[in-house]
Amino acid sequence: MQRWPVLLFLAWACFLFFSGIGLFTSGFLLMRIELTNRSSCSDPLAAPAWAGQGLAPGACWMPQRVPKAVLLIIDALAFEFARFDPAKARPRPYENKLGFLHQLAGSQPRHARLYRFRADPPTTTMQRIKGLTTGSLPTFIDVGSNFASYAIEEDNLLGQLVQNGRRVVFMGDDTWDGLFPQKFFRSYFFPSFNVKDLHTVDDGILQHLYPTVDGGEWDLLIAHFLGVDHCGHKHGPDHPEMAKKLAQMNEMLRSLVDHLGSDTLLLVAGDHGMTETGDHGGDSEKEVNAALFVYSKTPLFGAHRPEEPETIPQVNLVPTLALLLGVPIPYSNIGEVMAELFSGDGGDASAALRQLSAYRLNARQVDRFLHSYSLAAQDLPAERLRHLRELFSAALEEHDRLLAHVQEGLPASPELEARLRRLVGRFQRYLREARAVCMESWARFHPLMSLSFLLLFLEAFVLLRIHPFVVPWYAVTAWVFAATQFFYSTGHQPTFPAIHWNAAFVGFQQGHSTHLLPAVLVGANTFASHILFAVGCPLLLLWPFVCEAPNSQRRKLKKELREELQEEEEPMMEMRLRESPERFSAALLQLGLKYLFVLGAQLLACVWAAMILRRHLMVWKVFAPKFLFEALGFMVSSICLLLGIFLVMRVDYAVSAWFERLQPR
Repeated sequence: MQRWPVLLFLAWACFLFFSGIGLFTSGFLLMRIELTNRSSCSDPLAAPAWAGQGLAPGACWMPQRVPKAVLLIIDALAFEFARFDPAKARPRPYENKLGFLHQLAGSQPRHARLYRFRADPPTTTMQRIKGLTTGSLPTFIDVGSNFASYAIEEDNLLGQLVQNGRRVVFMGDDTWDGLFPQKFFRSYFFPSFNVKDLHTVDDGILQHLYPTVDGGEWDLLIAHFLGVDHCGHKHGPDHPEMAKKLAQMNEMLRSLVDHLGSDTLLLVAGDHGMTETGDHGGDSEKEVNAALFVYSKTPLFGAHRPEEPETIPQVNLVPTLALLLGVPIPYSNIGEVMAELFSGDGGDASAALRQLSAYRLNARQVDRFLHSYSLAAQDLPAERLRHLRELFSAALEEHDRLLAHVQEGLPASPELEARLRRLVGRFQRYLREARAVCMESWARFHPLMSLSFLLLFLEAFVLLRIHPFVVPWYAVTAWVFAATQFFYSTGHQPTFPAIHWNAAFVGFQQGHSTHLLPAVLVGANTFASHILFAVGCPLLLLWPFVCEAPNSQRRKLKKELREELQEEEEPMMEMRLRESPERFSAALLQLGLKYLFVLGAQLLACVWAAMILRRHLMVWKVFAPKFLFEALGFMVSSICLLLGIFLVMRVDYAVSAWFERLQPR
């Protein structure tokens, strides 16, 4: 067997594994470029003010409507948990337990409203927090982010509030501490890792909630309760403990409303829903169907009340809350403002003008983001972007013409109101189509596991059909496990914060002019054990010879007899392979395939873990990084294996040529 067929066959085997990794990754890891741009009050996005409307001192983009807001996140608050159906005589443990919300909405229809709050998959807590604060779609890898930290670097609602001098107070799930370091005016974090603990976080919040609200030293108060979610993980939704936990939340809301001022907006939101087994993380209807309840002691809504709760995407909360609190919409937001909350008092034309102002700001912000993103990346279809630009330009031209009529002081009329409503609808269409384009490109949460697994199993089938290897299985397996052991023993962990970033400056104290060299240094430091063991894998061909023990009978022979026997012995050690070049090439091929098989089995275990645990609370913090490191380690090892086998074959070729020159002519 020649050298090149061996290398080509091994390269084909690597390609099969790479294809499986790529297929799984394309559906499991959500990737996009993260822009570092930030909105500011000086951005020229606001429309010229019409008669009677202007910005108060300190307001930003449009007049502030809400001085204070309380955002209560009840983790895993599914819509069915919040909805109240009086017709049910025997409700299940999770049904009809939040009766106070139903009471408020029924007795004060202009003050309170319940919505279906639709989450974008994956419905894991960390990704949902990111969506609820940035207004963008969830990702696992943000290409522009700092891998050394889990902190959200993208422009977000909390950052805008702090940037504009507002006080944000937080209490609850300590996940927020890592996502928003040093962003809180005051904070009370409680450990969230133990999903069997139903009460520590919730009781800690209740200890500080009412005194903090009464104290008034805040502009936005966020409380993240975890008991409902943990109860689902531990017992499932159909359990008496769930009824107790929801009853506790109901009493908390009843007491909290008594402490709220008339100028405070209350939002009660679920970050995701819950399956019948109490899990979440995927894209099933039960997992994405959360609840949002909005309430204020000041009228918020018009007289019209929809028969069925409206469905709104979770990203819509960010632009809505930003404009209500008088701060800029985060730069990368793709959500749509909730029009009802901008109606205010006055006639229909006046309400439509206020809604139109909010929608115009929202559309200009999204158009600016799409333009910036299209310059930084090529993953949004150019044709769709042109169509969106045409929609936006047409709506903007119509807005300017309509605003000119309003500024002339023309009286309100049914025709003017109809034109205003149609224009609001045009902006709504633009925003919804823009979000759909982004979802198609960034949020395809459909792990293509079956095909990738099939490729891996086909590879395993090919390997099992090969004749017995020269190197025993246990030797190859031990070699692979040794590489993994050295990865951990040198202080590495399969998490982004654990990467040894200081390796980029070893020998280069003055820094670097490009990113290529530091990336190589960090990569070499991280995967050093994979590189060394893969390159040295061909040395395992010597394993059978190293294991040979001297014959006990030979040790008993006298010196002269031993010398006599040595003359008749076949060549020792690796020289036996030299006498049979075909067997040597076949042995290298078999060793390489076996090494790839063991690596592939190790990678397959990580793929299965990520698939089975995709609804786990820590999937994006533990299992997804583990899969990513394992996949990168496999790719590095396979490339280095090819390099090691090539070097051995190159040496073999040189030795063969030397032997030929030694032979007598």
